[in-house]
Amino acid sequence: MSHVEEFLTAEEENDIVNAIVEAEKNTSGEIRVHIESTSKIDHFSRAQQIFHFLKMDNTKEGNGVLLYVAVDDRKFVIYGGEGIDRAVPKGFWDTTKDVIASHFKKGNFKQGIIDGILIAGKELQAHFPWNQNDINELNDAISKG
Repeated sequence: MSHVEEFLTAEEENDIVNAIVEAEKNTSGEIRVHIESTSKIDHFSRAQQIFHFLKMDNTKEGNGVLLYVAVDDRKFVIYGGEGIDRAVPKGFWDTTKDVIASHFKKGNFKQGIIDGILIAGKELQAHFPWNQNDINELNDAISKG
């Protein structure tokens, strides 16, 4: 079994998907999680690649958010779409990153991801509120590489 498969149990993955569904209830923003073992390039660039590969740059408002985790490298990146970059202040994701990092340092990977997702959802709600015409544009499942 790879480190990616050992990183979270099936039940933990289900809890994370449920957190995504919960976070997206109040925002038109789209949140995805991608987990892989390592990256051969810098992690920010890899998160950009995955963001594009998952077609997260095709959302109507450019408001997709990817939480990218490289398990063996012990690194993560929060990457937001262009619509988010235009709408939010510099340092917007710092609180979310700090919460995730705090949990990860203690080995609480599931809770770090869940708390990060829920905080991201609240942050997105302020700039991209949900409206009755919103549809779920992206799959909520965790992707793996």
